[in-house]
Amino acid sequence: MRFSLWRMNEQEDDYVGGSSISGTVVYQNVLGMMQGFPPEQLLEQQGLETIRTFNFVINPGGLDIRERDELEVTAPFDHFYFGDRFRITSILVSSFSTRDPRSYMMLRANRSERAHSQQ
Repeated sequence: MRFSLWRMNEQEDDYVGGSSISGTVVYQNVLGMMQGFPPEQLLEQQGLETIRTFNFVINPGGLDIRERDELEVTAPFDHFYFGDRFRITSILVSSFSTRDPRSYMMLRANRSERAHSQQ
């Protein structure tokens, strides 16, 4: 799979004092893979918004990735989550040197989904 990494930042307040959040693409075409965990069944049955958790393995491991950054699926084009974003909640770096091509990062991210949506 391929991902784009977005760094979220706050813009200046608008004319009525409200702030807006925007993002900047920091990296493109990052190679990796993802694995999802099932949502909690009780919340799904009640039709509430559920938090889905995902693990990502990203290569190379020397990228400047931070918590609250977002990963966007950009390839393959027929992937179920193509174009969707996932907010990074934790980062684990491998023990390989960042110059080693075998280095990688393990990321945990989540995504809010409505239980009975047409996604």
